[in-house]
Amino acid sequence: MTSLTASTRFSVLDRSRTREGHTAPEALRDTVRLAREVEELGYHRFWVSEHHGVPGVAGSAPTVLAAAVAGATRTIRVGTGGVMLPNHQPLVVAEQFGVLESLFPGRIDMGLGRSVGFTDGVRKALGRDKGDAEDFAAQLEELLGWFRGTSPTRVHARPPEGLSVPPFVLAMGEGATIAARAGLPMVIGDLRDRERMRRGIDHYRGHFVPSPWAREPYVVVSGTVAVAATPEDARRLLLPEAWSMAHSRTHGTFPPLPPAERVEGLRMSDRERGFYDSGLAGQIAGTEEQVAHELESVLKETGADEVLVTTSTYDREALVDSYRRLAAIVGS
Repeated sequence: MTSLTASTRFSVLDRSRTREGHTAPEALRDTVRLAREVEELGYHRFWVSEHHGVPGVAGSAPTVLAAAVAGATRTIRVGTGGVMLPNHQPLVVAEQFGVLESLFPGRIDMGLGRSVGFTDGVRKALGRDKGDAEDFAAQLEELLGWFRGTSPTRVHARPPEGLSVPPFVLAMGEGATIAARAGLPMVIGDLRDRERMRRGIDHYRGHFVPSPWAREPYVVVSGTVAVAATPEDARRLLLPEAWSMAHSRTHGTFPPLPPAERVEGLRMSDRERGFYDSGLAGQIAGTEEQVAHELESVLKETGADEVLVTTSTYDREALVDSYRRLAAIVGS
């Protein structure tokens, strides 16, 4: 395993998932605490996410949370996975990352996505609609222009102009094409649909245009990785998120994570059970030896430069233990 991962970076995305019996402020503090722990374990990056009006996710302001994470850590790179650019004015996003880079030079990443609000109500509150995602390529170009000082207006963005904050594109839907044309690193998932992921990576590499931001393609594959002493313990780490996702697909709302033992006792409709089983299928979970074998396969299939681990679960101690075991596997 060491030979295959010697040049592969491993990083962490934490979605600040809320848990039953715990508050949203606790979830945010858990994220900051986890960042310190994975920094000590040697992971390369720590990213946070953007969600609005979702009961199960506390992270609604990723650049603010990234500032807290960067302030609580010393060496790990900190960024967003991602800021949903259609929800914001590109100038404001550039200013936020310019401030972050000024405060924490050389440690900030700018992960960018093209999703808009989860529901019609959230989109209305944000002043956006589904069609705004279609303008992502133009929004991305405008954002990067504020850093390069190439805006067609007479306005100069302060402090981002002249700073270098590495941009990444979250490759959802057309994201692979946009990342390739812009010459930017790409983040693609999930690990459950390997064939679709490979097609996206091949398309990206085949259409990549070198840019000042990246001279060669750079692929980050993202997904859940759970490591525990037994396969059963590793699988139990997956249960809360799988049930929460199934609930969101059948009820239209993404709830806080329940304990695994409660999930095991739940009665589900056939439709819920179908989504639940699908959420468990194809994930990388098991003992150190099993996970090492699966990671070898993923890296061989994709040639990925980096793996972004996105595991969420109710038991935070078990989550940290999983990251500790994974770090031992990959030599972080």
